[in-house]
Amino acid sequence: MATNSINPIPFSEPPYLRGLPSPYITDAHSRFQQACRKFMWENLIQHAMEWEKEGTVPEHVFKTFNKHNMLLPNMPAPLPVDWLKRLGINDILGVKVEDWDYIYTGIYLDELARSGLSGPGGSLNAGFAFGIAPIVKFGSKELQERFLPDLLTGKKRTCIAITEPEAGSDVANIVTTAVKSADGKYYILNGAKKWITNGIWSDYTTMAVRTGGPGPSGLSVMVVPLKNYPGVTMRRLKVAGQKAGGTTYIELDDVKVPVSNIIGKEGEGMRLIMTNFNHERLVISVGVTRQARVALSAAFSYCLKREAFGKTLMDQPVVRHRLAKAGAELESMWAWVEQILYQLCHLSKEEGDRQLGGLTALAKAKSAMVLNECAQVAVLLFGGSGFTQAGQGELVEAIYRDVPGVRIPGGSEDVLLDLSVRQLVKIYQAQEKKLSQSSRI
Repeated sequence: MATNSINPIPFSEPPYLRGLPSPYITDAHSRFQQACRKFMWENLIQHAMEWEKEGTVPEHVFKTFNKHNMLLPNMPAPLPVDWLKRLGINDILGVKVEDWDYIYTGIYLDELARSGLSGPGGSLNAGFAFGIAPIVKFGSKELQERFLPDLLTGKKRTCIAITEPEAGSDVANIVTTAVKSADGKYYILNGAKKWITNGIWSDYTTMAVRTGGPGPSGLSVMVVPLKNYPGVTMRRLKVAGQKAGGTTYIELDDVKVPVSNIIGKEGEGMRLIMTNFNHERLVISVGVTRQARVALSAAFSYCLKREAFGKTLMDQPVVRHRLAKAGAELESMWAWVEQILYQLCHLSKEEGDRQLGGLTALAKAKSAMVLNECAQVAVLLFGGSGFTQAGQGELVEAIYRDVPGVRIPGGSEDVLLDLSVRQLVKIYQAQEKKLSQSSRI
């Protein structure tokens, strides 16, 4: 199908790509979407299944994306315009970097996941989406000067390393230690990080470590060298889904890191990590909703032609019922994601974090539930073909294996459900206190 054509299969595209009016999408956004879809097809999507099966996206793909500034859209909007212009980066497929907003981000992330597989896109974007932002937002000028020129241009790769064998969503109990050397010039790191996307290919990582006592107040974040660095050992992990994502186990044995590599100040790590999670969860939510689209529309198409008991599957009421329930979840999820993207375009970073942090956590959790529903429906409707890693059901089988890799990272589902309500309660209590104070004046 031509990259600019409208897919007629129900649930296959967001409303604005089906020709329906949208309050969010401008002509400029539409032009970028068309250019983005063409670029993604030529350089990633058409090979996605092949590369996912092989477990690795060729290195030249990362270089091609960087050459066209097509990994920068993974970063939080607005982009670091001053830095980009210093580096000679002025536009992304014709969109001026100073005009970039979260609607462009949403379009990009949707197109990046168009294959339905999270591995190929995930092999490219973890550094830009999660690893660079803390340096841009909280790093000292000296730290930025040392790292951003190579990271923003893709000359060096990075990732985010928070999760440990015994501390995933429980970030406050990270045990990897960073103790200052006797001369005070270095931190000496010991510990391990696990399930680190892109780690195996990364020159550096933005890492959460314990510089102080127990609990959140003892956490800090710093830039840690990885590839070929003394004391660092890395190996790839075999995981159920996202096989091309480069999931990595990192061991740290007396690793010397200059004290100047710290991001922000000692003890500020928890705040930096939580702030960074907001964007990470939004990135996941958009991509996951596209995966759900691919699974459900594939099932819809299959049901129109597959015959059983003398009629097509689509003629069976129970099949239509399953498709309808999953479709309602999918379209509701996309409407919510678009709403959050639009709100972020019109809120300051601080206000966006405060007002939308809990809701974004909830959206990430819900998007994973929606993917689970759509992928499960697709596998069931494909029958035996949906349980086979080849043939006409291989895509929905692969998407279904991706589901746990969405429900767990970025904060596991149950943790995020609890976090979202706690955050909403905090906002309510602050507003109630403010109203109470104003009523006494």
